[in-house]
Order: sequence, then structure tokens, then C-alpha cells
Amino acid sequence: MNILNLKKLNNILKSKINKGTINYVVPDLWNAWDYDGKELRKLPSNELLINPYRFYSKLIETYYLPKIKPNINYNLSLSQIQKTNTNGNWLQKASIYSSFIRTSSAWDHDRSFSLDLSNFNNLKETGTFVKMLAYLPTLKKIGIDTIALLPITEISKTNNKGELGSPYAVKSFFELDQNLKSSLTNSEMSLDEEFKCFIEACHILEIRVVIDYIPRTNAIANDLIKDYPEWFYWIKTEEANNYEPPKIDNLPSTVPPNKENMEIVYKNDTIKAHINKFDFNPKQKNPELFSKIKNSDNLLEEIEEKFNLTIAPAFSDHINDNQPPWSDVTFFRMYLDHPKTTRKYLDNKNIPPYVLFDTIKANLFPGEKPNKDLWNMLKSIIPYFQKNFGIDGARIDMGHALPKELLQMIFKEAKANDPDFGFIAEELNPANAIKAKELGYNIIIGNGFWMEPRIETKKLHEFIYNANQSPLPMLASAETHDSARIASREGERILSRMLTILNMFLPNLVPFINSGQEIYETQPMNLGVDCTEKDLYNLPEEDLFYKKLALFDKYALHYLNPNRWELIDHLDGVKNIRKAWHNELTSKNCYVPISNSDNNSEAIVLSYCNYKNNNCLLIIANSNVYQSIYTEVKLDNLREKAHNFSKQGSLIYATDEFGKGFNDFNDSGHACVSLNPGEVKIIEF
Repeated sequence: MNILNLKKLNNILKSKINKGTINYVVPDLWNAWDYDGKELRKLPSNELLINPYRFYSKLIETYYLPKIKPNINYNLSLSQIQKTNTNGNWLQKASIYSSFIRTSSAWDHDRSFSLDLSNFNNLKETGTFVKMLAYLPTLKKIGIDTIALLPITEISKTNNKGELGSPYAVKSFFELDQNLKSSLTNSEMSLDEEFKCFIEACHILEIRVVIDYIPRTNAIANDLIKDYPEWFYWIKTEEANNYEPPKIDNLPSTVPPNKENMEIVYKNDTIKAHINKFDFNPKQKNPELFSKIKNSDNLLEEIEEKFNLTIAPAFSDHINDNQPPWSDVTFFRMYLDHPKTTRKYLDNKNIPPYVLFDTIKANLFPGEKPNKDLWNMLKSIIPYFQKNFGIDGARIDMGHALPKELLQMIFKEAKANDPDFGFIAEELNPANAIKAKELGYNIIIGNGFWMEPRIETKKLHEFIYNANQSPLPMLASAETHDSARIASREGERILSRMLTILNMFLPNLVPFINSGQEIYETQPMNLGVDCTEKDLYNLPEEDLFYKKLALFDKYALHYLNPNRWELIDHLDGVKNIRKAWHNELTSKNCYVPISNSDNNSEAIVLSYCNYKNNNCLLIIANSNVYQSIYTEVKLDNLREKAHNFSKQGSLIYATDEFGKGFNDFNDSGHACVSLNPGEVKIIEF
């Protein structure tokens, strides 16, 4: 089968090239594929003035179509195309880029100093799948082989956070977010077809696509209420304004629930009042009335008016977490009865279903009556995206809170379609890697995003040197879509550059770049984990996106950053080194722990041995982003591992002064290296 969707898109775009003069610019970072259209003008702003129809058409014709192979269906997974099966462990060898399409491909194309859903030319300026095709060549340039998409499904407009709403407020699991539809094609191409174009383009470049799968929560106003109101938790409308997670005075803050502390929770005076806010679902209370209104376009509003009921917002599963309720999402009711372990604390067994720390953590506190209809729906979501689009993997959002049996159903259904389908666990605690591996995950997120920035307390050293002991690889990540930006922390650009480069060479860790990290973006996408309120103000007041958060608002990355090409060029420079040493970098057996002569050194030293060719790779980084250091690296372990070890070493990469700072060996046989602040050097023996 040939790739019909990209060809169809190309034909649509070509037919519109002569529509007339269009004021449309893109940042030069979107042109890593060297567009040379006759109308092209590079502006002083470093934007390119283009005809968008010719630009995207030429992109498809000259960059993608020549790379296709005959008789290949690129809307199959890459493993199915290549006929490979690693049981999803390709994730352990991946280089991952996290993309939020709505933001990653957004731009003020008409230069009106606003990001419009429809601009002066009736063209969309927020991100779309079609526009993202122009940034894939840049990602290929920096060695990315896997794109992890933040949610792309239809989101609810009820209780929206920000200007556009959270992508995690899923209204429908089987419909794509219309925000991602291109205005360049209008009605001539469907949104599904445009997503297929994106998948095809990725697979042509041998880039895999991982989606964010959200089986634990749903939007407050969603498409399932009509037929399945019993799948949700309901509260009395008058309780909505004062609804919040109950505070437990005699327990510390932010503690996970367990059998011991849940006894304390249920004995607290606040719990009875909390549970009394809940009621039975509207269909159960009055089936006839519910049947009359169930097809209403504003069903939740009708229920609130006629039943005095509304959906209960979700909140954190940790006791005494300071986070307010998540106003735009609610929890699925995984069991049709109360948790078996804690129901003994209830005065009345006929209490309506309620949200509490135990009911949220259905994996630890299951009931005895699984909500089988819900489970069957949830297990069908990934197969839908496999069969219709050819996705390669999924990150399971809040998978730690799912019943084990449901998780096994989800894995089994996906693997039946594609045995090489990969799974990422939203598991932040490295201690739980063993459990994640037993459940069937291929990698976990881990705590790198928290450890790596903490260089002064040597948490970076601790994270790196302990990583090889983890039963499952973790992400080598300096930031995520939920954390502070690494370029906004102390050390700024130097710290960001050092960590992003170093992450490409860490043992038993998977390189991970958050969208915008490659251009030193400073504004967080969300004030989630490891953020403070001051992170909201990282941009100057005159910036178009001052105080905005990409996860909720109209936002475009700062692709015109004066240093925008620096890190991209560095990543381009090291990708071939990573490729040449890929097998050794992703094998626990080839990592050789070595040390500095000064054990308190701020240097980070890593080495890998290619036993077949008897050559070694030495990576040295200065974690001090303010001062230069000199270090002597002991090579005794390498000498023991490698036969015919040579003293001849070549400096093959340096972030700063290439060719300087490596003084070969001293009389003790130590490698002597000088490093500038935050510098990374790579030496090959």
C-alpha cells in the first residue's frame, strides 16, 4: 500500500498556491530542510516570509516523498513496517522528544502580536499536525527517533483552565482535538487524515510515535455521561463551591494512602462531612426523568438543574496534598462497590459512591465488583489508535492507580495487535521500577527531572551513578511538561546545555527532551511538580505569553531566541557519536564505572567499552556552571576491561573549546582534563 494521505495533502496544498498574496511567516528553525521557494524572504526578525501552501507542499515533495519505500503502509507501527519485535524494549534505546502539538507548531504567522485561532488570512496560528511536519526535520537533525505526544484527543470546554483548556480534560477518547485541525486544508481533508499524515511522515523518517493514554480520569462534561452515569461520582450541586480534598490534621502533608493511615483518615471528623456531599447518579435516582433529558446538548447543565447533582472533580491521591481539586476532570469509578479494605469504617453500607484517597488508588484498595463495561471500553482505546493510525507506544497516565487486572487487559489488547508495542509508566519513584517491570512496562519516567537540576547537592551525580542499578531504564530528563524549565534555573543556558548533551550518554537512561528545551525556553508549560508560583513570571511583562502556561493557554515557543541554534547544533554534533556507540550506551555490560583522583570533584565521568574493537568512550562533564575545573580521571577499570588499552586518546567532541583542555596522561596514567563551566568533553581511546 502506498502512502495516500501525504500525497493527498500535497495535492490539496498545490492546488491553493496561487490564491494570492498571503502575509505568512515561520521561524527559521522550521526550515532545517532548506526551503528555497521563489517568494522566500528572510526577515530581520529571522522569520521566513513564505507562501504557506508552496512551503508545506515543497516540504512533502522534496523531503518526505523521496524517502518512501514502495509497497509500504506507513500507517502501521514502525515495528510492523520493519518486521521487528523487541517486546517494546526499543523504548530502552530511544531518544525521545515530548511534543504538545498545539504549542510545538504554533506561531504568530501574520505578525499581529496575537496568537489567533483564525488570523487576517483566516489561517490558524495555534499548532496543527500539518504544521508540525515542518519541525520534524529539525527533530531528525538532533537525533530524535521517538516523539511522545501529550494528549491529542477531544477536550471538554466545561470548567476550562486557561484560554483553551487542559488536554487532560478528555471529552471523547475516540475523537481527536479539533484545535489540531489545519485551516490550510479546510474541509478537503479530515482531522483523522491529517493525523495519519503526521504518523506517515514520522515513520518515513523512522521516528516512532507514542501517545498519552489517560484511563483514570475523564472531563467533567464528557460524552459518556449520557449512557453511563454510573461510571462517575456525583455530588449535590450546593456542595460544588466548597468541595475539596479533606484535610487530616494528625497526618503529615503529601503522604500516599496505605492501610494504616486510611484508618486514621476514616476516623477524622472531616470525613463524614466529605462523604455526605455525595449522592447516587441521576439515572439511579429517577430513570424516567433521566431518559427524557439524556440527549440534551448540555446534559450536565440539565442534570444540575433538574437533579441538583453534578460530577465530582478529581483531586490528588496523596493525603494533605496542597493542590486544589482538578476542576476540569473527574475520576472513573473503577469498582461498583466500596473498597473492600476500608468499607468497615462506614456507618452505613448504602452510602453513595464517593471520592477519597482509597477509592482513587484502586490498585491498592479494590472493590469486589469490577466495573466491567468501563474496563472493556478502556482496553479498546489503544487498539483503536493502533488500527486507525499506526501508533507505536503509549504512556499510561496515572497507571499506578489502576487495578492490576485492568492494566493487564490493556497490555494484552495492545500486544495482540502489535507485539512490539511499547509502554511508559508514569512512575516517578525509582524504587517502584521492579514492580513496573513485572507489570509489563518497558521504561519508567523516574525522578531525573527532580534530581538533575540539583547539582550543588550532588543529586545529579547520585542520579547518574545509581542509574545502572535500576531494573528498568528511566528517563534522562532535565525537565518535563509538569516541571520548571531547566533554562530558568540557576545556571540557565549553561546548565541546560550541559544536561541536555550529557543526557545523551548516560547509562541505563533514556534521553528525553521536552518541547522547547532545545531552544532554552524558560516559561513552564504547567505549574506542576517542582515548580513555584514565581515560575509563572519567567517572561518579561511585554512578552506576548507573559504569565501564560502552554498546557492551558494559547502559547508559541520562543523559536526566535538568539541562541536558538546553539543547542540544536550541539545535538546535531553528538548524534553521530551516540549512533556509533549506541549498542554500548544502551547495554549495562558495556558501562565501566570509573572515578576521579579527587572523589569530591564536581566532574561527572562516564566510560563505555567496546569489547569487540577494544576501544573506549570517555565522557567528562563539569557540573559547576560558574567555574572551570581540572580533573584527573583514573582509568584502571578501563585497563582491566579492555585488552591492548592504548594511551592514545582523541578528543572527538567539546561544547566549548574544541581541541583544548585534554592533556593526555600524567605519570600515574590518569587522563588529565580541563573543563570550562558546564562543559562536556568526549574522548575516544
